Amino acid sequence: MYSDLQLTEDRPVYIQVKDYLKRLMLKGGLQPNQKLPSTRELSTLMKVSRSTILLAYAELEEEGLIYALKGKGNYVSTLIETQQTNAIHWQLDWTAEVSDYAIQAEQYDLMKHGSGAERGEISFTSIAPDEKLFDLQNVKRAFLDRMSLEGEVLLNYGYAQGYKPLMNYLMNYMENKGVDLTGKDILITNGFTEGFDLLLGALRKKSGKALCENPTHHTAIKNLKLHQFQLTGIDMEPDGLDLKQLEQQLAGSAYDLAYLVPSYHNPTGIVTSPAKRTEIIRLMNEYQVPIIEDGFNEELRYSGSHVSPLIASMGKGNGLVYLGSFSKVLFPGLRVGWIIADATLIDYLESMKRARSIHTSTLDQSLLYQYLSNGNFEKYLKRARTEYKRKYELAVHCLKRHLPMCQISGAGGLHLFVQFPPEVRTRELLAACKVNGVTFTPGDTFYLEPGQGLHTMRLGFSRVSDENIRKGIRIIGETVASMMS
Repeated sequence: MYSDLQLTEDRPVYIQVKDYLKRLMLKGGLQPNQKLPSTRELSTLMKVSRSTILLAYAELEEEGLIYALKGKGNYVSTLIETQQTNAIHWQLDWTAEVSDYAIQAEQYDLMKHGSGAERGEISFTSIAPDEKLFDLQNVKRAFLDRMSLEGEVLLNYGYAQGYKPLMNYLMNYMENKGVDLTGKDILITNGFTEGFDLLLGALRKKSGKALCENPTHHTAIKNLKLHQFQLTGIDMEPDGLDLKQLEQQLAGSAYDLAYLVPSYHNPTGIVTSPAKRTEIIRLMNEYQVPIIEDGFNEELRYSGSHVSPLIASMGKGNGLVYLGSFSKVLFPGLRVGWIIADATLIDYLESMKRARSIHTSTLDQSLLYQYLSNGNFEKYLKRARTEYKRKYELAVHCLKRHLPMCQISGAGGLHLFVQFPPEVRTRELLAACKVNGVTFTPGDTFYLEPGQGLHTMRLGFSRVSDENIRKGIRIIGETVASMMS
């Protein structure tokens, strides 16, 4: 006892000593009224300074866990005996207590049930930004700048709607994308997922049905199903939704909402054409179906001209709700997103936000605001776009070389979508590739019905080195060839 303390460098040593002794007391290794070693003796046993032991004992005494007798030393408090005696070892079967919502959430959890990568594997599963591109010096400078201006305020409670300077910045940012802000307002959220969850919780279910692209973002599918929406998927064409199929569905049934990812669609990477965007808005207006637009990766276009978000084509209209985030471009760890919508809807969403999470971290919001307002985003984005475009082109080149039988889609963003010949089953391919140290995301993950997309995969390249892009795609190509021979 005492000599097995394992010290780490991330916490003060006296705190680690205090916690170690506290654990011994709570687990019965030290009994009530038992005398503790002297500070000199314990410092020798633990190989730490005597002053460290003095500080640890002082902290334990402050918590009422030990007491000192003058001239005799330190003893374990009887409080420990009370805790040990009064402990009630009550066991519940929590699997029988959790709700259907919790059970479904666990079933849809890709982090638990997906094709996660093992250490050392070449993983094409991630579509997060490459942290090697983050300009930490400017982030540190932004943090210090903001803390020096209003540090005390930032560490206190904030406002449910958001941090006002960031709200103003983002409203201007959206206006520069061509959005008419008349009658609209903004709510800051903890990234896309919270914003989407708030929206789905706020909208009244009349038909209980929702439209979306097929395939589409798995997180969106999960949340729509958790909110008990019945989903109808519209097939994707090279330039966006199949409009004939969309119109047939709208004419044949009532829908409460449509969830769309018009730019760098996840998973196909398709950018919906301007002509189809106009027709989508016309149809949704005709049938009075609100649109939830996911502004996914809008900044990462590598070819062709700029395409504005759908909401920019709405003018003063209020039938579309826009969900924005920099998470796929800039610092997803900050968990800051936003909703642009009709001011009346934002008013309700603000109250829901306050009821659920009070507010998004003001510290995170202020750091992001200062970084953006310092002019760093434009410089970072230029560097990031150059690097991701290079990786994108390398991945396309390797796919055409090693998988010439496949169709590739994706005009930008951090991933590509690959369609194999129908006889290739990508879950079988994944199992074979994992043996050779390569993983990717099977495409059926993103389809609404079982049996769809079995011959497709999503290939994320943003965090994969050039060498591993070449090697990983070569291994996939060789594995396919052996399976088809």
